[in-house]
Amino acid sequence: MNNFFGNLPPVVKNLLIINLIFFVGSMIFTQAPRFFGIFYPDSPFFKMWQPVTYMFMHGSFSHIFFNMFSLVMFGPIIERVLGSKKFLNYYLICGFGALILQYGVQAFEVYQITGTVKAAQFLNFDMLNDRVSTNLQISKDSFDTLAGIYGTPLVGASGAIYGLLLAFAVLFPNMELFLMFIPVPVKAKYFIPILIVIEVYLGFSQSGSSIAHLAHVGGALFGFILLKAWGIRRSNYY
Repeated sequence: MNNFFGNLPPVVKNLLIINLIFFVGSMIFTQAPRFFGIFYPDSPFFKMWQPVTYMFMHGSFSHIFFNMFSLVMFGPIIERVLGSKKFLNYYLICGFGALILQYGVQAFEVYQITGTVKAAQFLNFDMLNDRVSTNLQISKDSFDTLAGIYGTPLVGASGAIYGLLLAFAVLFPNMELFLMFIPVPVKAKYFIPILIVIEVYLGFSQSGSSIAHLAHVGGALFGFILLKAWGIRRSNYY
């Protein structure tokens, strides 16, 4: 175990440790997602620290496993290319970018239902049990959408992880990836863009899903913008 952590560059290692600490803590303190996951800004459950802490919270073992597996697989090589300070900035900004796009989608959904992006005035909140109710004459599907936006926290490092995947595809497009469910190696420049396109499709086709697919896209989008702004290209390194 010491050799494993010792072989990781510092930022990847510390991100991994922090995520594991948060996950174990959330297993012990069941109300942790309420405080450290993130809510829509108009929700009374929203707290100012949540835009940072939500990136270290995960809802299940499979959720954290796949995110941390991707962090360990792709993070070290990207950290060595960018340098530790820039890598940390990149990771966090991708996480914030995921949140920005997700908020945009949520605001649009709230506006479609209520005619305003600030619908808390139409809702009743049970702060003790994190429940939402309303007296609005709306369909059950519309209520479920509002209740989900205002009463369900967003958690996970997936937006930041998709930023890492995008960076890997840009920096090492011809590197071949061996995947369990595909019997032949696939170049990063093909596999990762396809993965992002699938997330776009799922984001629009599965409205109301518990998985924030467009947040994943937001992480990749902001990652692409950052690499362009910093002038980091494949020809520099590979």
